[in-house]
Amino acid sequence: MLDFAELAPPATDAGAPKPKPQKQAKGEKQPKPAKAKPAANVDQRGIEYTKEANFSKWYSQIITKSELIEYYDISGCYILRPSSFYIWEQITSFADGLFKKEGVENVYFPMFVTEAALNKEKDHVAGFTPEVAWVTKSGQSEMPEPIAIRPTSETIMYPAYAKWIRSHRDLPLLLN
Repeated sequence: MLDFAELAPPATDAGAPKPKPQKQAKGEKQPKPAKAKPAANVDQRGIEYTKEANFSKWYSQIITKSELIEYYDISGCYILRPSSFYIWEQITSFADGLFKKEGVENVYFPMFVTEAALNKEKDHVAGFTPEVAWVTKSGQSEMPEPIAIRPTSETIMYPAYAKWIRSHRDLPLLLN
């Protein structure tokens, strides 16, 4: 099991009382303070970046060194290791309980969208660029129409909602 205490920042003595300076005898030279050693770029956990200086790289190191995820060969795809999946299950279970109390129902929409549907969405969203993965073959056969792995569900959701909501009596539509 992952011990999150290991990820905590190192303890500091920021709250500890400072020692009182000793009185110096007349004519005695003040000793020079020892030169501080330059801080290492890597802390005791192997983290090279600080949250404040480079959040993205710090976060990436935290989640990989804590063995929550592993990066996969395909950009944007990750392997969720058991500890991270456990966290995911706890969050979704908690949220699902809250949603259910409010009458929210779970739904699932397909992960594929047609090129035509995606192009309709492009016209409705300013600055939309279809940087999606395209599926063009099924087995050895070319697909009659390429389909995209959806970037978001809205392209599929809104046409479905238009069919499901026929009047004010169908509202509110509470879906997760």
